[in-house]
Amino acid sequence: MPRRERAPAIGEAYVGPAALKLRSDIPLQSKAVATVRHGDRLEILQRRRRFLRVRAPGGAEGWTEENQLMSSAEMADLKDLSQRAAKMPSQGQGTTLAALNVHTQPAANSPSFLQVKEGEKFDVLADIVIPHMSVARQPLIPPPEKKQPAPKKPAKQSKIPLPPLPPPPGPPANWLDLSKTDLDEQPAPEEPPKPVATERWSLIRAAGGQSGWVLTRRVSMAIPDEVAQYAEGHRIVSYFPLGYVQDEDLKKPVWLWTTSAGVHDGYDFDSFRVFIWSLKRHRYETAYIERNLQGYLPVLVHDVDYAGAPNRRGQAATVKYPGFSICTQKADGTLHRREFALLGNVVRGAGEGPCELPAPVWVAKAAPVPNGAAPAEVAAPAQAFGSLLERLKNRFKRFWKKGAPQPTAQHSSGGG
Repeated sequence: MPRRERAPAIGEAYVGPAALKLRSDIPLQSKAVATVRHGDRLEILQRRRRFLRVRAPGGAEGWTEENQLMSSAEMADLKDLSQRAAKMPSQGQGTTLAALNVHTQPAANSPSFLQVKEGEKFDVLADIVIPHMSVARQPLIPPPEKKQPAPKKPAKQSKIPLPPLPPPPGPPANWLDLSKTDLDEQPAPEEPPKPVATERWSLIRAAGGQSGWVLTRRVSMAIPDEVAQYAEGHRIVSYFPLGYVQDEDLKKPVWLWTTSAGVHDGYDFDSFRVFIWSLKRHRYETAYIERNLQGYLPVLVHDVDYAGAPNRRGQAATVKYPGFSICTQKADGTLHRREFALLGNVVRGAGEGPCELPAPVWVAKAAPVPNGAAPAEVAAPAQAFGSLLERLKNRFKRFWKKGAPQPTAQHSSGGG
């Protein structure tokens, strides 16, 4: 029996989801011929609209949707994101109440290459607020070039030239006054711009080391409930254990958190607070709190040099204490990193220095496509249509006022 020749490849792609089934035909009810994993390289053999026939590494050939695959450039960007995320400090652990899809970009239409299970914990690294949008993706196979239309044949010219047209009549002298209407004299009120819908996305690092984007509203920070109950409806942005307090057989952490009361323009949190376990009341109490500030991630937890009270000789010994540092903005707009030391159950400031924000965690390489046209794109056609409709109404009103017969209502009687 002659061996069947393999179809030549017309392109390459990589699997986007964690697992993808290749079907024997385009319909969804077709049987699966192979299952490929995230990152597997596929050869593209054929294209039909938004479906592609591909060849798996094992040689199996099947159909899948184009939006389930990634280009080599997208795969390289995802690897670069994972490498950068591996060096970023964790801002606390998060969990989810239901299965959570991890995307390659902060957009719902980007490929989901990993799914976090219910109750599984992961590191939260950063978050961003961007307009609700769809990321424009380049096709894996460029569309075929459109055929140029055939040139039109020149129209046959008559042997006898036509006589020249008479000059058109000019407008009346008072044409400006005639074209005015009552609506033209009253300027239309300017409509305020429509607010742009935004979404908050979080960059996470899963237990297996993979990094990607998830919707922040689907993430719950995994700080214990006995501390989370004091959030007062604010969103917990980050949290860290600073040390421990021994209460008989219990070992209770000292917690630091940052919170946000809403969506801010440019900064990440507006308050931070340190909770310490009270040995007298056996509950968490506030050891230090600051509100109404502009803070930026990341928050760093490290040992801090703190100079104690001077001795008799006037010398103060510098000792390392557990502590943390945060980056905030002063009234003059400059950024400074403030250090705090934990002295038992007391928090003290330990100095400050310049603060440099890290590079943005995500930059759109292609122009994002908003979900819905921009307000300016919607307003222009609506105003043009409205003005045309109003002009037609006014024209008919003037026509009926000049003595044209008014339309009468006609009532149909019952019958076939």
